[in-house]
Amino acid sequence: MPRTDLNDIVAFLAVARERSFTRAAAKLGVSQSALSQTVRGLETRLGLRLLTRTTRSVAPTEAGDRLLRAAGPRLEEIDAELTALTALRDKPSGTIRITAHDHAIRAVLWPALETLLPAYPDIKVEVVIDYGLTDIVAERYDAGVRSGEMVAKDMIAVRIGPDMRSAVVGAPSYFAGRPRPKTPRDLTAHTCINLRLPTHGGLYAWEFQKGKHELKVRVEGQLIFNGTTPMLDAALAGFGLAYVPEDAIQTHLATGRLIQVLADWCPPYPGYHLYYPSRRQPTPAFALVVEALRYRGDA
Repeated sequence: MPRTDLNDIVAFLAVARERSFTRAAAKLGVSQSALSQTVRGLETRLGLRLLTRTTRSVAPTEAGDRLLRAAGPRLEEIDAELTALTALRDKPSGTIRITAHDHAIRAVLWPALETLLPAYPDIKVEVVIDYGLTDIVAERYDAGVRSGEMVAKDMIAVRIGPDMRSAVVGAPSYFAGRPRPKTPRDLTAHTCINLRLPTHGGLYAWEFQKGKHELKVRVEGQLIFNGTTPMLDAALAGFGLAYVPEDAIQTHLATGRLIQVLADWCPPYPGYHLYYPSRRQPTPAFALVVEALRYRGDA
């Protein structure tokens, strides 16, 4: 295939990923008509229809989906290599996109970035809050942050935080006139603050373990959030029990604003890890971010 056809493939990939000629044209910096003509020219040379077009949507055909899956990752690898080579000429620069949830950002990401970024003004970091198990390759993130037990096996995982524990907590006003739960099953008689996980669209079942005995409890209450920060605020206001990371509530325990229960049912679990594709060629900027986040124990 002629070398110039690589640009045509790049044009097709943009449309296939965006599912829109308008958005793809804006992303590539070309007119919509020119982009449409480029894709039609590629289809003519291949003798195959790559996109199904309607007045409302654009979607890859079977042939288009095959080209998307085959060519997309390869061109991304080439682009990453070229970016890495270019970055070697100058000081570390570029944008690093990371997906994480709000507690991970507050507990590990921000403390490291707060120290790193002032020394490297040409590095930009975009952090997107997401509780889903995001496909960072498909969504074009450079890396994601999750607890160690949730990192896919085909990813490089770098530990960036200590082991963690979850905690069930409530305000003194909530416990006034209510017995404190002694086992996780007692939670069914309490008002609890739920967390909705976007990956499956369902509510998170609170997980407990004592020795070899494991339990999952689906709790009920008036409030449902998709992040731990508002859950904690609601618990502080006395609206029910919350199941949140233990390190987030230490100050409130010390001041008496929250009371912890079922601590013996909440064992430690693997701490946060930064993960990214094994085929990724790190840029100098990305390598600096990884090293800034790397967990070094008590060192």
